[in-house]
Amino acid sequence: MHSPKDMFEELEQSNKSYVTRFILSGITSDLKLQLPLFLLCLLVYIITLMGNITIITLIRITPNLQTPMYFFLMNLSLVDILYSSTITPNSLANIISVDKTISIIGCAIQLFFFIDLAASEAMLLAVMAYDRYVAICQPLNYPILINNKKCIQLICTVYFAGCINSLIHTYCAFRVPLFCSSHVNHFYCDLIPILTLSCQDTFLNEVFLFTFAGSIEVGSLLCILVSYTCILLALFKIHSTAGGHKTFSTCASHLTVVALFYGPVLYMYLRPTTSYSMDGDWVVSVFYTVVVPMLNPIIYSLRNKDVKEALQKSKILIVF
Repeated sequence: MHSPKDMFEELEQSNKSYVTRFILSGITSDLKLQLPLFLLCLLVYIITLMGNITIITLIRITPNLQTPMYFFLMNLSLVDILYSSTITPNSLANIISVDKTISIIGCAIQLFFFIDLAASEAMLLAVMAYDRYVAICQPLNYPILINNKKCIQLICTVYFAGCINSLIHTYCAFRVPLFCSSHVNHFYCDLIPILTLSCQDTFLNEVFLFTFAGSIEVGSLLCILVSYTCILLALFKIHSTAGGHKTFSTCASHLTVVALFYGPVLYMYLRPTTSYSMDGDWVVSVFYTVVVPMLNPIIYSLRNKDVKEALQKSKILIVF
């Protein structure tokens, strides 16, 4: 005999389902917009790949760019290629496809790499800011603080921390595949839309989201702000206006990339999941997952004197 409590629990479980596939809502359901959006996103993705591959190749073959600053830039381009490739190809297929389903395993894999690469990019931007701080504020100690060994250690730390952070979030989101719906109100598997489908209490997930994502994103942003505060204070001490402008010009590209990345990311993830709405947030999501990886190499090629000179001297196809 089952107790009333057991019977209630069995009834409650019967109303839930172990989902094996998710149905993504896609970017648009308007048939008139599907082809133009597909072509636009495809063009953006091609430019993203060509632009970042150009930056990586340029740094590898140009002796003047064999410095820690450009080593970090090369890794930023690599992260952008993987970051965009995690989202865009599947989104392109969903735009023109009737079947917008994705397996729960495929969804978990996409979520893992998305969180991993997003966190890695945030920390990499902080490392690049630290590099500029040491170069400008402690130039005599630069060979000691930022040498080849330290560069490798910093990059390995970035990738390892991003992986651990992603493992925690992905495991918590899919530890029991019990969802009240299979319809994901998004065009890719993102953490917040997945959590809104869960039949379980997501309080622990939200704590992890604010704790780990908050510590990585906000911690990295604080590192960037502190680094550039010190840089600005150092520049005030430079009596030559031309000297100060030339010194700060090396930071302009990085600051632009930081603003483009952190603005939408902080807006999307450092707020309660109940305030999430695909109707208004999909534009922000498209911007930082599809557009920003394309803009980064363009920004560095247009605003960085060394990169522009290397592009002009090289025989690499210029896509900017």
